[in-house]
Amino acid sequence: MASVQSAAAAGTAISVRGLGLSFDSQTVLADIDLEVPGGTTLALLGPSGCGKSTLLKLLAGLQQPGAGSIHFGAQLVADAHSCVAPERRGLGMVFQDYALWPHMTVAGNVAFPLEMGRVARPERERRVAAALARVGLEHVGKRRISALSGGQQQRVALARAIVAEPRILLFDEPLSNLDRDLRVSLCREIGELLAQLGTTAVYVTHDREEAETLAHQVVTMQHGRIASAIHRSGTQYNETF
Repeated sequence: MASVQSAAAAGTAISVRGLGLSFDSQTVLADIDLEVPGGTTLALLGPSGCGKSTLLKLLAGLQQPGAGSIHFGAQLVADAHSCVAPERRGLGMVFQDYALWPHMTVAGNVAFPLEMGRVARPERERRVAAALARVGLEHVGKRRISALSGGQQQRVALARAIVAEPRILLFDEPLSNLDRDLRVSLCREIGELLAQLGTTAVYVTHDREEAETLAHQVVTMQHGRIASAIHRSGTQYNETF
């Protein structure tokens, strides 16, 4: 990835209070309380079915909570009575399966959020070039997605997530489809990029090493509840819950 340092933004804090969600009589999430300071990364860790991906969907606005509230900074984005649409939350998202359009070029994929936002072409091209440079892909903008490796495709997805300069980035197990060595190196690169951007991030994973490599807080979930939380101080993690 590019090593160019940018002025880190202050980042947008996330506050989750008493969050809960049930389907019929089944409790999916209960009593979730989280504070994510602006510009820091929270990792949600746990096995399949523990509720971490559901919590990410609530943060993204893809589902509405049945109880509690979510604030981004001073803005209430969701509670049991209201839910701000995903496109109005200032989010960037990176998915496990990349979610790229194979018929489009790399640059076309990265430019898509800016086109939807009606950004003028000269500014759009400038931002796309800058985003691709940040992830070390400035030389592949004209290639088709199908010509790229898995690691390169995930970098394209990351460039697309940051190109619109979102206030919060959400990651849904973005490295789980990659081999071990590539996961380790790309995880470090994502951590470095987040530090450069100063963007608040929530990162869902089932890999503890991955979580501790890039997150300031690691929250472990079990059965729809927070089981434990640790916070990084320097290079060490301390239990906070």
